[in-house]
Amino acid sequence: MTDTILRTGPRDGGLPDNDYFRKGCNPFAQTGRSKLQNQRAGVNQQILKAMRMREGAEKLLRATTNSKIREQVLLELSFVNSNLQVLKEELEGLNISVEVYQNTEKAFNIPLIPLGLKETKEVDFMTPFKDFILEHYSEDSSEYENEIADLIDLRQASRTPSRDEAGTDLLISYFNQLGFVENRFFPSGRLGGVFFIWYDSFTGVPVCQQNISLEKASILFNIGALHTQIGTRCDRQTSAGLEEAVNSFQKAAGVLNYLKETFTHTPSYDMSPAMLSVLVKMLLAEAQECFFEKISLPGIQNEFFTLVRMAQEAAKVSDVYVLVYNAMNQVPIKDNIPYSWSFMAQVKAEHYKALAHYFIATVLIDHILKPSDDEDKQEKAWAQLYDHIPEGLTPLTLLKDKLQRMQLGKAHLRKAAVSHEEAIRVSGLCKKLKHIDILQEILSAAHQRSLQKYSTHEKEDDFLNLWEAPDIVSKTEYKAEMIAPQLSKVKVSDFFQRLGPLSLFSAKQRRSSPRSIRVTTEEGELGFALKGGSPVQVHSLEVLCPAALHGLKEGDYIVAVEGTDCKWLGVSEIMKMFTDIPERGIEIQVISAQDQTSCLHNKSATYSVGMQKTYSMTCLAIDEDKNDKTKKVSKKLSFLSWGFKNRQKAASTLCLPSAITRKTHTEKKLSPFSDLSDQVVYDISV
Repeated sequence: MTDTILRTGPRDGGLPDNDYFRKGCNPFAQTGRSKLQNQRAGVNQQILKAMRMREGAEKLLRATTNSKIREQVLLELSFVNSNLQVLKEELEGLNISVEVYQNTEKAFNIPLIPLGLKETKEVDFMTPFKDFILEHYSEDSSEYENEIADLIDLRQASRTPSRDEAGTDLLISYFNQLGFVENRFFPSGRLGGVFFIWYDSFTGVPVCQQNISLEKASILFNIGALHTQIGTRCDRQTSAGLEEAVNSFQKAAGVLNYLKETFTHTPSYDMSPAMLSVLVKMLLAEAQECFFEKISLPGIQNEFFTLVRMAQEAAKVSDVYVLVYNAMNQVPIKDNIPYSWSFMAQVKAEHYKALAHYFIATVLIDHILKPSDDEDKQEKAWAQLYDHIPEGLTPLTLLKDKLQRMQLGKAHLRKAAVSHEEAIRVSGLCKKLKHIDILQEILSAAHQRSLQKYSTHEKEDDFLNLWEAPDIVSKTEYKAEMIAPQLSKVKVSDFFQRLGPLSLFSAKQRRSSPRSIRVTTEEGELGFALKGGSPVQVHSLEVLCPAALHGLKEGDYIVAVEGTDCKWLGVSEIMKMFTDIPERGIEIQVISAQDQTSCLHNKSATYSVGMQKTYSMTCLAIDEDKNDKTKKVSKKLSFLSWGFKNRQKAASTLCLPSAITRKTHTEKKLSPFSDLSDQVVYDISV
């Protein structure tokens, strides 16, 4: 565990002082997972460096007309593109390193695919938040350094969560804390002054935004990814472990689906709706696979209805993996998802299809209708097992004709052997899967079992048997479904609670600076009343009372009395402070709420290297005066296009925003807290 001590709330403001907790893994721990994450971070940095080199070379290529320089630049670009392709393949290799995340106990199970955590760079909240507190809240920002440090520590710990419930709670607590931070420091229509940089989980492409939505979306992705890592770590040799794995994958699917529905225009392709839909399908398929392992864990009895049930369950797992495989091979998903995942989905689809045919073959060959059997029940089971029965056969004849049962059973065995061979062939085509020993052992053992059973009943005239085994109708007693994320289960305290209630003290609310008012009594009366909650508001103010003459206004909020902060105090508590007012009076501080001024739409200066414009997160400049006909529609490029083919349309993979001036005051320095009505607006639509 990390040595950094975090707390669930600010250090001051009347909150408990003993509410500490230790969270996060040691980033320097030499575990397999930490080494893998460090390798991913290193590859991401190399990709970023190569992208910048490419962007600079492309600018030089456009700027020069010297033939020798152009020739040298083209050679350099060729080298950079080749290097980027190598780095992409290296990142794909890290994404398919599934054995690192599996349970350490020796198990005879096909590996499951986890998601890697998105990598990010450190963020310094200290300077921009202190500036904002001074400018917007008119308070001494140095008094909030501890709270800002708590937020930085919490974010740092969130980069290395532990693979258990404490790790998911850590990420959820940071996500919930971001809700408070967004309300406190990120006003709509104004840049926040904080740059968030996250790397695409599959391609390593960096995305930088001043939009806190990128931070929240990336944390949600990591919550889902952590659930998948917990699921793959479960002990799949126990019923409790398999049940936990099923729940983990269903929770991961629910989180990613929530991310897809909540953040619809994410700038990183791994969080695009198309990619998230595929990932949700894959995770639900893995949950279905774990359920099949759970019901087969006690052993599969050689009994009619048990084998029929297991055959239909195996067919269900095969069907969901077929859907996953088809989804992974759609454009542009197949260009960005690790190719080994697609091979793994195809291998599992063929493997479980073969198991289904093997179980039915066992039923047909080993079981004969006995007088004690329920004939009607078995006939109904056969009628529901196939979508169609071979010509000349009926469920009743399958029950009573031993020869026909044997012939159809051997047809199922042949189909099982063919599917097993296809699974072995596909796994051999992928160099990553080919070197996963446990996968090869399971596929080979299942294949040999089918061949051995067929050889036991093989006859010389089998070549005359032209029956083809029909497909098995899938059926399951448990359909894997998404579990919606319970983000509210982790309760957090607002780090910046001392700023005051969010209803008034938020980034969206505008207030006047605190004013000092001397309050005295006249014939024992204050000349005004108080109402509301926290903070209390001046009500029924007499225009000629001493407080009004000193500048108190109707509707003012009282934030301090005699130097004591009272933003969170109610009417009764304030009235107690107004008792026994001395003749000289008492000093209070008040603020006035101001009308909300019209602001621009929320824009964020964004760059995302090689990004498709479809997935920019609500950061395009909105110009009401533009005609829709003037909008350019460009052909979408591959997410990572390494060649020169589209150089004219995508001059640089580093798409830095271009400045479009709304007014002529371009020489004025852009401050993250100044009014944007006369500032530069960023537009990435060029």
